[in-house]
Amino acid sequence: MRWWVAVAWIDELLAEAAKSVDEAEVFFVEGESVSADLKRKNVSLATTSRDCGLGIRTIHKGRIGSSSTSNPADWRTCLHAAIASTKLATPQTWEGLPGPADLSMTPLAFDPAITVEPSTARELLARMLAGATEHEAEVTAGSAGLSTTRVLLANTHGVRYTDQHTGVTVSLEAIRGQSTGYEFDHAWALDRIDPEHVGERATFFASESSKGKDIPTGEYDIVLSPLAYADLLGNTYIPALNGRSVHAGRSRFASSLGQPVACEGISMYDDPLLPGANGSTRWDAEGTPTRRIDFIENGILRAFAYDLKTAYRYGKQSTGSASRGGYGGLPGIGHHNFVIDGRRSTLDDERVLYINNIVGAHTANPMSGEFSVELSNAFFMEGGQFQEPVRSAMLSGNAFDLHHTIAGLGNDTRTVGSLILPSVKIKSQRVIGK
Repeated sequence: MRWWVAVAWIDELLAEAAKSVDEAEVFFVEGESVSADLKRKNVSLATTSRDCGLGIRTIHKGRIGSSSTSNPADWRTCLHAAIASTKLATPQTWEGLPGPADLSMTPLAFDPAITVEPSTARELLARMLAGATEHEAEVTAGSAGLSTTRVLLANTHGVRYTDQHTGVTVSLEAIRGQSTGYEFDHAWALDRIDPEHVGERATFFASESSKGKDIPTGEYDIVLSPLAYADLLGNTYIPALNGRSVHAGRSRFASSLGQPVACEGISMYDDPLLPGANGSTRWDAEGTPTRRIDFIENGILRAFAYDLKTAYRYGKQSTGSASRGGYGGLPGIGHHNFVIDGRRSTLDDERVLYINNIVGAHTANPMSGEFSVELSNAFFMEGGQFQEPVRSAMLSGNAFDLHHTIAGLGNDTRTVGSLILPSVKIKSQRVIGK
């Protein structure tokens, strides 16, 4: 179903819904994507797809129902299913969907120059392969993709918001002997990614890691790359800022508001209005206008994230933090562009153990913060130079305690998913080697 057709029937859908329920919300998504995959150095698969879908949420007397369909032309059946599920839902505290706000509909992360064509994806693959020739390692797999998405959110209070997003992703895997290397990049615009660098780094890590040596168990000053740091944050620290977990007693930060939860000088915030950032949006998945949320200021915990449902239940206000994984299902608490910032410096003037990636962060305990991970592509560094690679080692600790011992943030900044963050140095961490 084309975009202009969708807009034409939205009002009819909402008018029909208003006959049976107090409120209704429509979330419509239409997108195109293309991807190309490598098997060794040859393109093994190239696909182009067009997708669209519709999600409907209905609310009546505090009962919330939903339904979705990949065939928006069948919106009447979808609406009837949403209304039926509303009747079966448990009532809860509810104070209404938001009304319209005067928001610009100019996209914040949209590149009109992106053409969703197989030829563009193949060119990105060729550029990665060119970069991969810098080091002696064998390319095992890779991928390149482009996408463009249009979103419409409307409700029975007069909200009619639209947005557009574009995305480019590239990744490459390489191997030498028993050692592997992996690198990726993603951005909203073609000129924001560097495929040659992705190829060069993947083969560098595979090639150099093949020369790795065992290290003894002991205390080491470490530097977590943005990739490794993001893995720990995403599985422990960030979930603790979720308002639903806080009020349910499932967050380490449940009684820490106004208290230090990180080193002085460390700040963490969600900025949905950053121009050109991957997660930028002027309104969240429920139509609440977005704004910057300062969760941690100079180490002090200042705020938690809320969507409408959680805010109403606990007497709070939505922070514009509702997100969706797609048109199906209900919105939940998330973030848009989660930024870690503070005083920056050079982290490797003195000898440190640099950890490019970790394996097993998903097994960390989100409540206690305890983790034990395997180091991947780790090196000793000094004076900005990689030195001896490390074959195999484990790092264990507590993600919450770790933030009280941060010795510095690096001068680099990288986007990893919806996180924007630097490398981080931590003193005297126990590494389990041979």
